[in-house]
Amino acid sequence: MFSGRNSGGYDRLEGGHGPGRQVAGRGFAWKKFAIGAAALITLVYLFGPRETPGVFGGKKSQSLPNDDYYDIITTPHGDSHHPTPPNNVEPGPDKAHPPPHQPDTDTGDKELSTFKPPTSPEDDPDLSKTVQCTTPYKPNLPLVQYALMIDAGSQGSRIHIYKFNNCGPSAAYEYEVFKQLQPGLSYYKSSPQDAAESLDELLDEAVRVVPQDLWKCTPVALKATAGLRMLGEQQSKDILEAVANRIRDKYEFHLRSNEDVAIMDGKDEGVYAWITANYLLHAIGRSNVPSGNQRVPEKKTTFAVLDLGGASTQIVFEPAFDQEQPNSLLKDGEHKYDLTFGGEKRVLYQHSYLGYGLKQAREHVHKLVEFLAPEQKDPTQKRVIANPCLANGTRDDVTIGEGEDRRTISMDGTDVGSFEGCSRYLQLVMAKDAVCEVKPCSFNGVYQPSLMDAFPTGNVLLLSYFYDRINPLLPMDQRNNLLAISTIADLAKDVCAGPPTWEKRWGTDQAVIEELEGRPVWCLDLTFMYTLLRLGYEFGEDRQAKIGKQIDGTELGWCLGATLSMIGADLTCRA
Repeated sequence: MFSGRNSGGYDRLEGGHGPGRQVAGRGFAWKKFAIGAAALITLVYLFGPRETPGVFGGKKSQSLPNDDYYDIITTPHGDSHHPTPPNNVEPGPDKAHPPPHQPDTDTGDKELSTFKPPTSPEDDPDLSKTVQCTTPYKPNLPLVQYALMIDAGSQGSRIHIYKFNNCGPSAAYEYEVFKQLQPGLSYYKSSPQDAAESLDELLDEAVRVVPQDLWKCTPVALKATAGLRMLGEQQSKDILEAVANRIRDKYEFHLRSNEDVAIMDGKDEGVYAWITANYLLHAIGRSNVPSGNQRVPEKKTTFAVLDLGGASTQIVFEPAFDQEQPNSLLKDGEHKYDLTFGGEKRVLYQHSYLGYGLKQAREHVHKLVEFLAPEQKDPTQKRVIANPCLANGTRDDVTIGEGEDRRTISMDGTDVGSFEGCSRYLQLVMAKDAVCEVKPCSFNGVYQPSLMDAFPTGNVLLLSYFYDRINPLLPMDQRNNLLAISTIADLAKDVCAGPPTWEKRWGTDQAVIEELEGRPVWCLDLTFMYTLLRLGYEFGEDRQAKIGKQIDGTELGWCLGATLSMIGADLTCRA
């Protein structure tokens, strides 16, 4: 069901997710500790033990049996407008249940269970029809509907073209087509019109896929993440306005209002990603059967979704408290998300940590390493700083800072690069000792109910950079398995150890060796991921998770979840 298929060279285009509504000033709380900890870090690093068992505190949680998860199929991989929360969404059916009508195709004597519906326009016999039925369930709706979602990230933009059918009481998702391009909209900060026109290539793909007689009833939306937010309010506003005008003037798709071209709140982004994953995994939604015969679906255990972007990271899960225990309910606050989906009410915990995406974490560590480095003795020599977060035996020119403060520094992992040494710096970056106003806290002073109490055995799904960094390093026959958190630490230790260890572990996979040689910071990336999960969220060493990029050919992330809320509304068409 999960797939690691290389989707046209796709790598995460977003610079990260937008921010959650966190307390001001928390984003760089680690700085408070840096000066006071400098002497201690130096002493510990130079004279402390190289192994630090127990350094990541927290309770161990129960491991999950394999049958709690769906089978995974992997192949080699290569402030702003807040959207309407996705409440009262009527999703399509759980795809495990057959539609009320027989497929409109000649299946002969084959069992219906062996019938495979189209998964792309190339194997779809008629883009204006569906093989699931011949007439819509509701006579006022078309047989099929399309919806367009443009994901505008800091590094590039991509369009998701989703096809749905109306064979049942609610629209049922069939498949997606996607296309991407670079650079992102923020690249055109001085020319809003150029930014808008840069999306023509994506929208032209929608023109190719969507049947012409459905254009005017096909909703289109654009949601921007970190890139536009960093531009500032006026510049981002000008670009979004130009995009909205371009869509209306050049294309016949239905842009319902300017609010559908907006910067998305990280809070909604995390929840939409949770909806996408759990919808595709059949953990939420209802069966698509006529209302007169509708059965009450069994409420299933949902997946926790952890998404790691470039600028921020999110965690979203449905707490499962022991109702008989006092003070066991989720505390009120901005972290609490009331969701109604498919007729079911759910209460989610969510938080978006701005500044704790992979690229931002790198920058925080590199700045801290520079800050704690000894002064250059000979100013005439090029400064090279020892950095334990680079793989042993490697060097890298690291660019840090912004604007006039932006600079490139040579850093060297030779003789110092190690998982243990890098972990010591990341402990400061995580700000585990920040003031916790509402207890318990995860890190950086953010309230989070204990996962041991609120999510002790639930399924865990790791997305985006988690997948991109971990999956290539796993043996092919293990990419279908559950992944223990401790496995990430094992990978990090071997990557940080440097080329001799790489040859022992991955010597037969030249692609992996070349990737590690070209990315000395892979040591830092894996160590950060382990630290985030183990020290930050306090998952146990033996807690198991899945890493994913696609499910049944559909990209994981926020886009489908956001589109479900759009397609679930009343159908409107452009005049």
